[in-house]
Amino acid sequence: MSDQLDDDNDGRYPHRTVIGLEVHVQLKTQSKLFCRCSTQYGAAPNTQVCPVCLGLPGALPVINEQAIDLAITTGLALNCEIPPLTKWDRKQYFYPDLPKGYQISQFDLPICADGYLDIPDPANEGSMRRIGLFRAHLEEDAGKSMHDEAAGRDFSRIDLNRCGTPLLEIVSKPEMFSAAEARAYLSELKLLLTHLGVSDCEMQEGSLRVDANVNLHITKEGQRIATPIVEVKNMNSFRAVERAIEYEAERQYQEWEDTGATIETVSKRTFGWNDATEETFVQREKEESADYRYFPDPDLLPVALPASRIEAARQELGELPAETRDRLQTQYDLKPYDADVIVNQGPQMVAFFETVAETSGDAKRTSAWIQQDILRTLKENHWELSEFPLPAETLGDLLKEIRAGRLDNSRAKIVYQHLLNHGGTVAEATAALGIEAVDDSELDALCDELLAANPQVIEHVQGGKPQAIGALIGQAKQKNPNVNPGQLRETLLKKIEAM
Repeated sequence: MSDQLDDDNDGRYPHRTVIGLEVHVQLKTQSKLFCRCSTQYGAAPNTQVCPVCLGLPGALPVINEQAIDLAITTGLALNCEIPPLTKWDRKQYFYPDLPKGYQISQFDLPICADGYLDIPDPANEGSMRRIGLFRAHLEEDAGKSMHDEAAGRDFSRIDLNRCGTPLLEIVSKPEMFSAAEARAYLSELKLLLTHLGVSDCEMQEGSLRVDANVNLHITKEGQRIATPIVEVKNMNSFRAVERAIEYEAERQYQEWEDTGATIETVSKRTFGWNDATEETFVQREKEESADYRYFPDPDLLPVALPASRIEAARQELGELPAETRDRLQTQYDLKPYDADVIVNQGPQMVAFFETVAETSGDAKRTSAWIQQDILRTLKENHWELSEFPLPAETLGDLLKEIRAGRLDNSRAKIVYQHLLNHGGTVAEATAALGIEAVDDSELDALCDELLAANPQVIEHVQGGKPQAIGALIGQAKQKNPNVNPGQLRETLLKKIEAM
């Protein structure tokens, strides 16, 4: 659905979808936020718990310093302000998977505030959109409720292994105006977080979760009407987020048309997303901050964040993905899409690309080979780049042979496969395959022979049909399989032009 519609035959009013995202990211620590229990995924239920994360009387929390460092690193990369002091608050609510009856979070003094993330504009390739961030704050995770009505069980089971796992909640401003922008924001955020190593962002394991706040701004008779904000939960992929937003925007417009509901008459609500039916459904009215009765946690002191500690974290950031993407476009003259594909594979692939490009002297061909051949090979063999058997320098040598005209692309693919299977150098592979370079004099003689035997081709080319040269290329390959079709075509056309 478009985010902006003019009046048309079905009576719709111009309107805009307004989206803000709350992303909960599990930080990559070995232990929980306030105790030493493991955060490892996949353990048997209720085996990674202790008196602290179970909320037993008398158990006191101790702060995980690594979580503080990872939060600072993330905040700096998101262009946030890091305050000199941050504190902990208790967020009160009752739910079976929250054994203490409250969650330790941050309310009025978050560890990161007022940042932004620049994202590729999905509506305008090569352009960027800046999405503001309200805050990023630390909090502990709750447990997991497991419902199994499909198996005939009318009860829920509780796994408290996740209780106390460190989360960083990143809250955007409502500055996204289409589902495609929301997906682009999530993709860019995930790329940044995995590049920094602060989280693995595996949605299927619960280490990245997204809630979307969605409403419409509708223009009617010169007046802007805002529909009530709906928070959509239970989305298990970026594609699901995109579909849920599209559906919810359409549902809200239809509700507004049918009932005239406005923000004055309906409170904020929380909806769930049913991925099977691709529909949102009402869960409950959305709580306001006052409903949680926040107050400073009496068991935890505020955390001082010296400027020296923040500056040290800033110095360790290095080149971030957005900066790498810009550099690849400028330094290697790559198109935005090509640079984006390479950067999205991670720092290892960027380093691999640069080595191949420098060795071959042909960055654009290097980019094409990575996208078409290297990524396919990795996928087919279920390899990580670290398992790829072909050194970057060897691939660079192979592409250099293509650039020099000593190998055509089809024969280079054969050499590439031989190198994957047997290793060695490009020279060793071509020798083993019986591929030899054709020197200029040999190519010249072959062209003269072909033209003498095919005068009709000369007539067709001179008559304005250069594609007729294709018949000679097939004959040439039969006479000498090592001939380069590109060089052959160029030489034949030059000879005919000179006649």
